[in-house]
Amino acid sequence: MLLDDQLCFALYAASRAVTARYRPLLDELDLTYPQYLVMLVLWDRGAASVRDLGTALQLESSTLSPLIKRLEAAGLVIRRRHPDDERSVVVSLTDAGRALQDRARRVPPAMADAMGLTPEQHRTAKALLRRLTANVTGADTGTG
Repeated sequence: MLLDDQLCFALYAASRAVTARYRPLLDELDLTYPQYLVMLVLWDRGAASVRDLGTALQLESSTLSPLIKRLEAAGLVIRRRHPDDERSVVVSLTDAGRALQDRARRVPPAMADAMGLTPEQHRTAKALLRRLTANVTGADTGTG
């Protein structure tokens, strides 16, 4: 029962360290880490329903909605009811939200440098973490 023998602590410490390393980079963008994750999905997809954002980010609507509201207040996104389903809310980027992507492009390489992993180590770490998540949640990621 030693702390250093616990995988959960290694994951916790790594998560805190990585998130802390993101903070100064994201401060320059006026984004929190969870807001950055929302923006990554929107930069990739252009628009997404709140449900699809929640699925992609593995977040509940009760956690996601305040993030989206703050992004909307900052002028980066806009929320609209889906025209075919009034219960569904679609989140889209504003011009300012799209423009922020150019400034954010330096974040991934800066984080890759900070992590100090080879490309192969990076792929292996990602695959192992995805497998661990799938095993713990009972989901199948199809990553083998």
